Amino acid sequence: MNISAFVDALHAGKASEIQPTGTGEWWDKPWQTGFYKQPHLDNLWLGYEGFRGDEQADRRHHGGSEKAVCVYATEHYPYWREQLALPDLAYGAFGENLSLTGLIETDVCIGDVFSLGEARVQVSQPRQPCWKLARRWRVKDLAAQVEQTGRTGYYFRVLQHGHVSAGDTLTLLERLFPQWSIDLCNEIMHHRKNDAEAAKELAQCPLLSASWKDGLWARANRPVESGAVKNARTDQPG
Repeated sequence: MNISAFVDALHAGKASEIQPTGTGEWWDKPWQTGFYKQPHLDNLWLGYEGFRGDEQADRRHHGGSEKAVCVYATEHYPYWREQLALPDLAYGAFGENLSLTGLIETDVCIGDVFSLGEARVQVSQPRQPCWKLARRWRVKDLAAQVEQTGRTGYYFRVLQHGHVSAGDTLTLLERLFPQWSIDLCNEIMHHRKNDAEAAKELAQCPLLSASWKDGLWARANRPVESGAVKNARTDQPG
């Protein structure tokens, strides 16, 4: 199967504390975040919990071995530039480590293994953006917009560490679960919230991240309340 993509930009950065400026707006409060990542033109070491020098402010809900690398498709940027009236929205605007061309959510499946520079990576789950994306761009419902459009991005776990750089090519090495595209995972999580059977089937995919398995399994086994199964989020706000 000849599937490949191109790394347009690589981003990493330290977590920081953002101070309020006194406007009184909903977004103008003190907060800690690793969202403000910087582009790296040289190669960067990718370890099993992410890029060297990259940090997350909330390690309970972000980062770790199953969310070591955050990926976002460059194909989505024209849509968001128009939708948000931000024509200069640059790669990295969604807090991603890798801005890729050639691998949107319909093209990628849970468990896919890719070569990436000296490293090998594997798709672990879709991304579920939290409130920090909305605060960064001062659009209160932006996280919900991202989920509803399916333009979420996704995460890699790292199978083999090594140096990675902007300009590298990703090549698909192995596809184990072609039935579980990121796009379908998003559909089940965000649009088919009452489909307990689909949630159960997806939760049984062995290479899906543990947090998604737990959330979907809880949904599949939750009693129906007033004719509807409540949504079980797997990435909590933070």
